[in-house]
Amino acid sequence: MAAGVSRLPPRLTTLAVYSSSPTPNPFSPNNRRVARARPRLPPISISMDPALADPAHVQALMLACAHSCAIRLSAPPAGPEPVDIRKLRTALAHSFLVVSVFCGARFLELEDGDGADERRFLGLDLDLDLGFGRRGEQRLVGFGRAVSDVGLTASVHDVVVHPSLQRRGIGRKILEKITRVLHSRGIYDISVLCTGKERPFFESCGFDNDAMGSTTMMYTKSIQK
Repeated sequence: MAAGVSRLPPRLTTLAVYSSSPTPNPFSPNNRRVARARPRLPPISISMDPALADPAHVQALMLACAHSCAIRLSAPPAGPEPVDIRKLRTALAHSFLVVSVFCGARFLELEDGDGADERRFLGLDLDLDLGFGRRGEQRLVGFGRAVSDVGLTASVHDVVVHPSLQRRGIGRKILEKITRVLHSRGIYDISVLCTGKERPFFESCGFDNDAMGSTTMMYTKSIQK
């Protein structure tokens, strides 16, 4: 970004009313467009055990994905910053459900070339320990969570997949897990707050505009120093 140019926060929009009906598959043979072949997905394991959602590992993955919870603030930071680990720990503890995706470390090393160190693999030049979740020989490469009143509504938050493994269906698997559990509890009013860049992904997973034409409004208050 050129010097002197202010960084505007990404516009946020709410997609609601998750539909369980099948959505058109852009990779279907019936689609006239010729879709570019996806790289093969390495073996992954998916867990809904909250004990495996280590806050430090989730924090590191969010940072690797440049995913910041501060985009909702009236004055967001100029660049990606680690989410407050204490607040993240509280958020995870109060989430209705969490989904963690793990991949073998050796497969990740192959993704970025033999002998590459972790910081180069992450694409970040930061003085932080970004192991992003070792579980034995497994590493956290995907995450998502939902909060709910456990009766009527739920909202999806912090769906992230490591950049080297994006566009391989991991994010879709995370959302499928979340929506399946919510539907099993009789919760069908599911919303997600996303940026314009993220919108096509959520639309491809069944989210759409609120049928009531609702508009997202955010209450913000400047932090007094």
